[in-house]
Amino acid sequence: MVWGPDRDPSRAIREQPAWDEHAAFMDALVDDGFVVLGGPLDDGRDVLLIVEAPDEAAIRDRLAADPWATMGLLRIGSIRSWSIWLDGRARASQR
Repeated sequence: MVWGPDRDPSRAIREQPAWDEHAAFMDALVDDGFVVLGGPLDDGRDVLLIVEAPDEAAIRDRLAADPWATMGLLRIGSIRSWSIWLDGRARASQR
């Protein structure tokens, strides 16, 4: 995800319009198991989302309902398939 054209660069992320609605939407995606991991990269201009979805169309459909997407604050930058060969999350939680 990348910032859309209607983001106010003078405001922090949590000060953007409809922050609460966007946060609730993203929390629901986590609760549904759609978003596995997510968060800002580097300077916060881009966000990486690791999602569980059958195809690109499903990703686009789900993220299109984000209040920030409909307001032009956030948009999909790119979608890439990822094959996970190594996963230490289960092992880390056992420590």
